[in-house]
Amino acid sequence: MDRDDTRPTTEEDRSAAYIRAYMGRARAAQEVFELKSQKETDEAVRAVARTVYDNAEELAEMAVAETGMGNVPDKILKNRQKARIIWNSLKGKRSKGIIERDEGAGVTKIAKPMGVVAAITPMTNPIVTPMSNAMFALKGGNAIIITPHHRATGCSGETVARIRKALVALGLPTDLVQILDEHSRENTRNLISSADVVVATGGSGMVRAAYSSGRPALGVGAGNVQCIIDRGADISVAVPKIVTGRAFDNGILWSAEQSVICPDDAFEAILREFERNGGYVVRDAARKEALRNAIFADGAMNRGAIGRPAEAVARAARIDVPADTKVLVVLADGPGEADVLAKEKMCPVIAAYRYSTFDEATGIAKANLESEGKGHSVCIHSDSAENIERAALALSASRFVVNQVCATSAGGSFFNGLAPTNTLGCGSWGHNSISENLDYKHLINVSRIAYNMEGNPVPSDEELWSL
Repeated sequence: MDRDDTRPTTEEDRSAAYIRAYMGRARAAQEVFELKSQKETDEAVRAVARTVYDNAEELAEMAVAETGMGNVPDKILKNRQKARIIWNSLKGKRSKGIIERDEGAGVTKIAKPMGVVAAITPMTNPIVTPMSNAMFALKGGNAIIITPHHRATGCSGETVARIRKALVALGLPTDLVQILDEHSRENTRNLISSADVVVATGGSGMVRAAYSSGRPALGVGAGNVQCIIDRGADISVAVPKIVTGRAFDNGILWSAEQSVICPDDAFEAILREFERNGGYVVRDAARKEALRNAIFADGAMNRGAIGRPAEAVARAARIDVPADTKVLVVLADGPGEADVLAKEKMCPVIAAYRYSTFDEATGIAKANLESEGKGHSVCIHSDSAENIERAALALSASRFVVNQVCATSAGGSFFNGLAPTNTLGCGSWGHNSISENLDYKHLINVSRIAYNMEGNPVPSDEELWSL
């Protein structure tokens, strides 16, 4: 039999052919979709959100069963809330054709698709991240191909399958949203080097790969949210919010509170408030060391602790805690490099610090961010606009969330002005190209018509050079 010369002969050839098939389907679908009206585009975006909203319970159960991370009730809430909040933020916004006419500047803006989006999605958010990336891509008239984490292929794949079914019901091309059904690093590398733009939400290795792909890339940095309680803040209001954020989905959100920095004259009262709200305080050196060893291995997060409930983490450290414990509060020995507890802990453990002056509080937060999480988010509980702005001026973070549950608010909410998303850019501090929440505007090209404005005033030299 003659040899078939079209058949891939190496793994690299086979992977390249596999991705070319995905890209061909995506480009064909995108060419059809970009001609749709704004109304038809928005119907597709809404269908993605409704798919996750309507299937929130089943998809949450699948995610926990497959990944072993988080808990079903919080994932149900996350599926529903993210679907609602993101759709609400996109509803009514122009993203096709002429989107703005600035008569004063003589500029008209026209939105156009980027083409095919490649999205790397994590196992920590295997439902809502594919959902939001698909919504942003479709809002801009793009097609999207998702490469999921290898430990979340089942639940992410089922999410995409149901989204595709909803798009078909609208008479749209099925292949507007695709997901790789064969997971390998070679396939991911070939995908991100073939797409028109890459969105990477996941570990630092994948984000670096995205930025090295030769394609425009949008990635995220590590989280390590520092939470400052200002003097005068109502701790009976602040502490329950911090507990809620630290415990949410067993602590796997990058936007979750990681350290609580407290005024020394209220420190013990704050710890008692934690205990009243399901916190268990770890004070003595031996148990602190046991907890460090349970959470970290050679300075890196112990995978066996990621997304586990507080009781399970305590059990791994051989610490007996009440069955209703939500959060472990551990008194750190120092900020930054002084104690590994200053780093991100992807489980319901929060490090506690005390300060005498507000500048000392921001100094602790700065040291911890320099250790890990620079550029991500800071949470402040305060009634002082002056101190809030002092912290924002002093710290290298992209978001400062005030008097809110940071875990569920830094990614946007109905109650703040941050763009709802699951991909939080960290700027140059976190080696990212954006220092804001990713949304559809990052996945469109904008053409500008510049009209001749003959009547524009030209300043004299005196006016021009004066301050």
